[in-house]
Amino acid sequence: MTAAVEARARAEFDVEIRAETSPLTQEERRRALRDFDIVIPTLGDAFDAATFADVPEPRCRLLANFGVGFNHIDVAAAKAAGIAVSNTPGAVTDATADIAMTLMLMTARRAGEGERLVRSGAWQGWHPTQMLGLHLTGKHVGIVGFGRIGEAIARRCHYGFAMEVSYLARSNKTPDFPVTRANSLVELAASVDVLVLAVPGGAETRHLITAEVLGAMRSTALLINIARGEVVDEAALIAALEQGQIAGAGLDVYEFEPNVPEALRQMDQVTLLPHLGTATEEVRSDMGQLALDNVAAFVAGQPLVTPV
Repeated sequence: MTAAVEARARAEFDVEIRAETSPLTQEERRRALRDFDIVIPTLGDAFDAATFADVPEPRCRLLANFGVGFNHIDVAAAKAAGIAVSNTPGAVTDATADIAMTLMLMTARRAGEGERLVRSGAWQGWHPTQMLGLHLTGKHVGIVGFGRIGEAIARRCHYGFAMEVSYLARSNKTPDFPVTRANSLVELAASVDVLVLAVPGGAETRHLITAEVLGAMRSTALLINIARGEVVDEAALIAALEQGQIAGAGLDVYEFEPNVPEALRQMDQVTLLPHLGTATEEVRSDMGQLALDNVAAFVAGQPLVTPV
């Protein structure tokens, strides 16, 4: 936790703060359910059905998740065990949308490749055809998922880069700028210059981006993923990149995070970030404060601020 969040937690609650940044082990998850009234888990802390089954009479009554995504928590199993779940939506929207734009610009303009060239000492100076990339302004962007984050990305694309915006979602969306709803994922993939993934993780979206979807994309198109790594079939993505089916990819998340395949790490046309979506002092503090707001509400017997 950031210093501000840790200070509040210590001031308001009898709290134990784990020093390690790695995901909770199976035994730590069992202890969390067994020995604490409230737990604040985050991405990687897999509170699955088996974990709840291991602790048939948990002391824990709230999992106040630090993060908007909660696909690492089996919410149905938690509720069956009498444990409520909350998350931190809203706080992450703008920062995650900013990272999507960072990946779009870096990948389209070959910024990572160029930065490595300069650092290597091999750059020989400017010339008219040096490292030509994709001009984003006026291009067509497709956004898969049009919740808070998807709309925030679309807004930046429309107002900042005069891009045509299409989207795929379960229902019609009516933001205050023009958007077009696609009939299918394959149709959307085939029609855009940049395909951006902004869907929740979980079983419903696992391997949503398949070889078929990648094969439908233009050879000049880019794939951007700021959702969850498992949304993309990583093996299919590597094959599509190696075969030139798509021009490049910008990734902030990975299917088997933190493991990133060597093949992706060796590709200059791929931008790789270490899950930076919400990584600012302000946003991580806002997330922590919202998690603690849920804790405080629960302790006071009030409704959760952001229940799942």
